[in-house]
Amino acid sequence: MNDLRSLGSNSYRIIALALITGLIHLYVGIADGFAILILNGLGFIALVAALYLLPQLASWNTHIRWTLVAYTAVTIIGYFFLVPEPLNYALGLVTKAVEVILIVLLFLKSR
Repeated sequence: MNDLRSLGSNSYRIIALALITGLIHLYVGIADGFAILILNGLGFIALVAALYLLPQLASWNTHIRWTLVAYTAVTIIGYFFLVPEPLNYALGLVTKAVEVILIVLLFLKSR
């Protein structure tokens, strides 16, 4: 999986969605001074890089993919527990929608 030109459309979608949610977490974390959001954003970027950009980890792709699923699920759950009024924060809800789609695509990729 080290050649990005050989990836299928689902892989590109996974990369895009992971980067979108990662960058949103980084942006909000830096803007609002929340280290946990910065770390969360870096985690998304690191996991998608490990999955698609590091050929030395190719034998671990299944484990990395499931780790990204779990990481994303924990992020979604954490949002609803940590944000005071989670349904009133549009960017947060959009990000959670992106993350749900990411999980679905990761499940489809594992089949």
